[in-house]
Amino acid sequence: MSDFNIYPVTLDGESVEIKRKEIREYFHKTFDLFERVFKLLNGDEVFYKKSEITRHPMIFYFGHTATFYINKLITMKIIQNRINPNFESIFAVGVDEMAWDDITKTSYEWPSVDAIREYRNRVRLLVDALIMQLPLTLPISKDSGMWIILMGIEHERIHVETSLVLHRQMPLEFIKEVAEFPLCKEVGDAPQNSMVPIGSTHVKLGKDNAHNLYGWDNEYGIHEESVAAFEASKYLVSNGEFMEFVQAEGYENEAYWDEEGREFLEITGAKHPTFWQLEEGVYKYRALSSLIEMPQNWPVDVNALEAEAFCRYKSEKEGITYSLPSEAEYRAICEQVGLEDIPAFNTTNANLNFSNYFSSCPVDKFSFHGIYDVTGNVWQWSRTPMRPFNGFEVHAAYDDFSTPTFDEKHALILGASWASSGNLIMKHSRYAFRKHFYQNAGFRYVISNAKDESERDIYESDALVSQYCEFQYGKEYFGVENFAVACAKIASKYALNKNKALDLGCATGRATYELAKEFAEVEGVDFSVRFVQVGSKLKEEGYVAYTSKEEGELLSHKKVTIEELGFENLKERVSFWQGDACNLKPNFKAYDLVMATNLIDRLYQPKLFLESIHERLNENGVLVITSPYTWQESSTNKEFWLGGYSDENGKEIKTIDALKTILADKFELVHLQDLEFVIKETARKYQHTLSEVSVWRKK
Repeated sequence: MSDFNIYPVTLDGESVEIKRKEIREYFHKTFDLFERVFKLLNGDEVFYKKSEITRHPMIFYFGHTATFYINKLITMKIIQNRINPNFESIFAVGVDEMAWDDITKTSYEWPSVDAIREYRNRVRLLVDALIMQLPLTLPISKDSGMWIILMGIEHERIHVETSLVLHRQMPLEFIKEVAEFPLCKEVGDAPQNSMVPIGSTHVKLGKDNAHNLYGWDNEYGIHEESVAAFEASKYLVSNGEFMEFVQAEGYENEAYWDEEGREFLEITGAKHPTFWQLEEGVYKYRALSSLIEMPQNWPVDVNALEAEAFCRYKSEKEGITYSLPSEAEYRAICEQVGLEDIPAFNTTNANLNFSNYFSSCPVDKFSFHGIYDVTGNVWQWSRTPMRPFNGFEVHAAYDDFSTPTFDEKHALILGASWASSGNLIMKHSRYAFRKHFYQNAGFRYVISNAKDESERDIYESDALVSQYCEFQYGKEYFGVENFAVACAKIASKYALNKNKALDLGCATGRATYELAKEFAEVEGVDFSVRFVQVGSKLKEEGYVAYTSKEEGELLSHKKVTIEELGFENLKERVSFWQGDACNLKPNFKAYDLVMATNLIDRLYQPKLFLESIHERLNENGVLVITSPYTWQESSTNKEFWLGGYSDENGKEIKTIDALKTILADKFELVHLQDLEFVIKETARKYQHTLSEVSVWRKK
């Protein structure tokens, strides 16, 4: 087990060379573990099967974690050259069930498993070399190149666990036993659960930038909360305890399920937990690679909807209100039992970090001063939605790690599971999933009088996204027409055919909808989900809510609905996707129009985009480029600027001339004009800018 049980690397230390060796070992052991997990698949042909309908075939995940390294290193300009642009496109995104993930949109021509193995080896060699060569000072900070390496390692640790869940959902005929992954052999009757009092306390959640362990963006910041005294179940809910709910026909009684839960039942037809199988009237338990007799004393694996339904059942039965714990209540439990963080915490004293088993174990095995499995065994669903702490900031390399989950639909899971390692087992870790998702997750219940914050309109807390919402959906200022509206009008005027359009660099999506007034289908694509989710939310939920800076810290709250915009009959024509303009997925094609709005001077290699965009357009298709040509090295290394500099002979190089040169073989320039726009910064400060609009028709 020593190959699997490894502690995360701390960010501090006395020796740079020792730290490099620690990171190198952590990287290779993580890379090895991930590949061993895929040894569970019974032959290469299984890589092309889905274990669950809302997921990609397993080949996607096998390639995804390796391409993650390259895409993030490219984004942060640590490397300039890709290893395989095709792989780094098709394996880039699509791992969560969000509107902009293309799980069902397109069936790719997936590469061979051997091709991915060879690709992974090349990535391994590249990252290994970077670990030994990148500039490094201690402690490692968020702006360090080594932080991106750690990000890739921790990302792959996440996928070790989620891949184990997916393999566990795969039919047994496609899974084989792996001797390195032993199950717990301790099986027996379920212990009688009881309640343990938890004293009132004041908790502080979140960590600061000086913390010595790697963290995802949602972990930073601060949230303080006074927690009143409550009671928590001594044990996680076991299979035996949950069996009572199943046998009482809890899945058939709609009174125990909320609207989302009833929808889950209707879609799935579930009558019992997904990892239970009924054979000749007897329930058996699906472990990682085998079907075993029901371990009554192991924790039940359920989604949040099932956990909530059980709490309603138990409340009705006993006349006491039971619920899932809140995030703050869980922290109160941790503090009462004195839970230490790693590396001080010995992970062999809990069922996590692969220290003991590759399965759950009895709920009464690991005690934390009288409360069992405070961490480890299975994750514990909470009643708290994922929300940002005060001071939340995205990391530039992965700005969509958390923001898509700030939608009041993702519930936090707490405490880690047997398959958790790396950041997943840290005290401050925060992960959330949609309530119908399955993870290695169960629950404990509490008796609490806490009044939780009710669901509310979600106002954009991201200053840049809010500014773009104001820019695209707010008022017009100084008599200047809305820029998105004006661009869509120009583009529509020059398009000969109007079947399908691409709004590339769509930001918050206004132009995507405006184009849909003329085009039968419009796809909005942006590099950042922070922006994509705004247009998607307008489609799915019918409104956009954002804050507008007025003065200093004073903000106004604004909300615009799809009806007010007149887009309610257009939403079926639009779709939104995350994508890289310099390396678009192959399914983005056959357009009559591609509109790249204020994008060209923000690309890391704009020439890559220009040299290949003709492949995405139909015959006589139109390319519209708008830009104020504000080149900056923070977005584009100077060697890749198309203009805005003088050459070695002192000649001024203008962007429009470079565009004419690069596009000349495939396009004809048919229109050129200036178009002004105004961006509000505060109530008394505005940016007034001229963007050059160039319209090109494919030859």
